[in-house]
Amino acid sequence: MKSRVQEDLFFVGTIGSRIVATAMAGYDGHRGWIYYLAVDPDYQRRGMGRRMMERAEASLKKRGCSKINLQVRTSNPDVISFYEHLGYSNDNVIGLGKRL
Repeated sequence: MKSRVQEDLFFVGTIGSRIVATAMAGYDGHRGWIYYLAVDPDYQRRGMGRRMMERAEASLKKRGCSKINLQVRTSNPDVISFYEHLGYSNDNVIGLGKRL
């Protein structure tokens, strides 16, 4: 459970008492990762995702992280464009996974 491991890398964006965005990052001592970023559709395109990423990046940098990785499905061009706008680029790697 993320709330017990690196809880300072779990971010919640609120407006009033409403949760409108979340982000979860991690750092293994070598690379930082953005695992999940989500913004309520009613609040997208208002800078909330950018602000969540800025907080995650700053927190990872504070830990000594020099590079952040994240994965986006190739079938999601809007999200790819969002991250490219924030300065991320294609590392030309293939993500592999195995379900246990």
